[in-house]
Amino acid sequence: MRPKILILLMNLWFTMSTTIQLQPETRSRLDALKAHPQESDDETLNRIMDILFDPEPLSEETLQRIEEGLADMRAGRCRSLEEIAQELGLE
Repeated sequence: MRPKILILLMNLWFTMSTTIQLQPETRSRLDALKAHPQESDDETLNRIMDILFDPEPLSEETLQRIEEGLADMRAGRCRSLEEIAQELGLE
């Protein structure tokens, strides 16, 4: 047997799969999220997880700005969307 074919067969042999049970509603929702009809469940779930999880941590500056924004909100230093829209003449 040629080495490339042997490596391919070994990869296929060692690929693990897990079966999970989904409620019919969950299956429908997962199917609706597929990028195309032939996208596998694994591909769909990995794409969604890639969107939801950002492996790059927030910088100290960003964390500080978030804290400052939260402090402003707690102190009442904020405006509603309606107030801003009215100020800009969008209402």
